[in-house]
Amino acid sequence: MKIGLDIMGGDYAPTATVLGAIAAHQNLSKNQHLVLFGDKDVAIPILQEQNFNPDHFEFVHTTEVIGMGEHPTKAIVQKPNSSISVGFQMLKEGKIDAFASAGNTGAMLVGAMFSVKAIQGVLRPAISAIIPKVKGGFAILLDAGANADCKPEHLTQFGIMGSLFSKYVYHNELPKVGLMNLGEEAEKGNLLTQTTYPLLKESKQLNFIGNIEGRDLFNDKADVIVCDGFTGNIILKLAESFYVLTLKKGLKDEFFDRFNYEQYGGSPILGVNAPVMIGHGISSPEAIKNMILQSKNMVESKIIERFQSAFNS
Repeated sequence: MKIGLDIMGGDYAPTATVLGAIAAHQNLSKNQHLVLFGDKDVAIPILQEQNFNPDHFEFVHTTEVIGMGEHPTKAIVQKPNSSISVGFQMLKEGKIDAFASAGNTGAMLVGAMFSVKAIQGVLRPAISAIIPKVKGGFAILLDAGANADCKPEHLTQFGIMGSLFSKYVYHNELPKVGLMNLGEEAEKGNLLTQTTYPLLKESKQLNFIGNIEGRDLFNDKADVIVCDGFTGNIILKLAESFYVLTLKKGLKDEFFDRFNYEQYGGSPILGVNAPVMIGHGISSPEAIKNMILQSKNMVESKIIERFQSAFNS
């Protein structure tokens, strides 16, 4: 197994990404290797400072970087030798099994769609996010920001992808799928949720439990939370702020500690033909490490093949 990492992506790259790669290496088996994409000349001194043998990694030297504020499509086209562009090219060619970056989110989405492309039958790939539960464990929310405007068919597919991901990556045998809405009744909500509800209910691929409300976000009612990307991104950013607020207030609480993004590392793009992981722009070495390990779990679970089987049939 080869996991690709963009070491130039993120606000604290390349130091944070290289240190994260070192930490992840300690958790990989002998047949699992990291391929680092980026400026090798800046990475080697960081490794030397840590007394870490560079031969543990495979390097793909690149000379360009896609900045966080650059236009995603233009950057992918105009910077073919960037760490993100080259990483996706090797992912497309099957030279790596997964690709992760804490760099430009839009460029990661565009790169995934241009290179490995959406799985046949998937209308819109989605970004998933982890939502901690009060009693332990967590739910998967999607879409978390890839698709601001959605149709009922998109949300139905989000439910299917989230359910498969919960089952095969997080070993939840029969995930409960809930539709985020402003009321529990089937007729509640806007035109999108009202039309999506019967599609989710009729799907034989889902254990649909009906509508859930914002107050159900952190309880055990649902294991997979379905919503459009506009709603999902607002929920995610609000949830992320809880951990920051507890730190500012000097509060120590196990539940709110689980809102720390570092524990999860990144958010996978679900619905494309290879494991692709997007990290937070402010990713620390710990977050980079966990993003790499999440990528490993996706490969081991064969989740892409399971998506392909579900949608091709």
